Amino acid sequence: MEIIPSSSSTELGSDDIAQLLARFDGRQGVNRSMSGRAQIEAQTDIEALRAWLARYIDSPRTYANYRKEAERLLLWAVLERRKDLSSLSLEDILAYRLFLADPQPAHRWVAQGRARPARHHAAWRPFAGPLSESSRNQALLILNSLFSWLVQAGYLAGNPLALSRQGRRQKKASAPQQRYLSRQQWRWVQDYIQSLPEDTPSEHRHKARVRWLFSILYGGALRISELIQARMADVQQRPEAPSSAQWWLQIHGKGDKWRRVPLTQELYEELMRYRQAHDLQGPPQALEPYPLLMSSGASDKHLSRAMAHVLVKQVFQGSADRLRSLYPDQESQARVLEQASAHWLRHSAGSHLADQGVDLRIIRDTLGHESIATTNIYLHADDDQRHRALEQSHRLGWD
Repeated sequence: MEIIPSSSSTELGSDDIAQLLARFDGRQGVNRSMSGRAQIEAQTDIEALRAWLARYIDSPRTYANYRKEAERLLLWAVLERRKDLSSLSLEDILAYRLFLADPQPAHRWVAQGRARPARHHAAWRPFAGPLSESSRNQALLILNSLFSWLVQAGYLAGNPLALSRQGRRQKKASAPQQRYLSRQQWRWVQDYIQSLPEDTPSEHRHKARVRWLFSILYGGALRISELIQARMADVQQRPEAPSSAQWWLQIHGKGDKWRRVPLTQELYEELMRYRQAHDLQGPPQALEPYPLLMSSGASDKHLSRAMAHVLVKQVFQGSADRLRSLYPDQESQARVLEQASAHWLRHSAGSHLADQGVDLRIIRDTLGHESIATTNIYLHADDDQRHRALEQSHRLGWD
């Protein structure tokens, strides 16, 4: 499980990288945890990265993307900052974000020409050029997942990237914007997901996971924080339904409140498709231990919030790239797609329901909006009416 290409020890510049990696190996990292309760055996930064990457060995695409970002950061820390990865501070992270927008010196970091040499070739470089804003954001999401896991594993004392992300969230909060996808943009995203390969078992599971992730975020209008803690056992059938069987998802939402989200027949079938891809037979059972969105490493563990965000951003970026290649005149639409995030899917669901003329009370109850909950007894939509409305008006639209 290689982190640094072996033949690159002297090819990225005049420095002897092998010696620098040995000098800044993390054993004396100032951010190393001193609790003495580490849950991994790693003694060096590279060993810690290998332990983190091992969780994704069965997902080649994810593994390759994660290794790329970890490798870039490790090399940058050693070559440009003369630091262990486990010594990086908030200031280093801010400098690294600027570096991603313009990797300099270019002869050390950027590959020449259109061809991308293999990782073991002497001409290999970590970058093809400057990263776009969306690619920089995706890189930092992956690294945030890395640092968070190393803290949880007891290897690091803290996550320096978390401080950087808090600052950006506070800045954005001063100018809130509501974003959503048009129906055509949603269609382009679905087309991209449909185009994902599924030739191997790992590709098949990855595609199923992505399709279910987007289906439930849009079809159920969920917050990602709600999805990552939901369980299969939270999907329940209402036996006293007046007509056909109704399936509902119990959600523990914002403000420590519970709500029931209707699962249309179409959305329920997507759940069955996802379960079959992970060898789970039949409908969810009351005592099932499985999460509603399973980790790629273990089906009994929840997919992390950071990883869910990474998957969403990867799909939106892939959708934008595919749109550009198929329809060069749709550049403005591609830019919209690569700016989208998981919360856009929730806003898209509400917007599309409203466009269909669905009663706003039904939309309110489905999204769990607290701001109009004071009209509880008089404006609360009837369950049967709400389920029928979503069944008739809120379609996923998969082929």
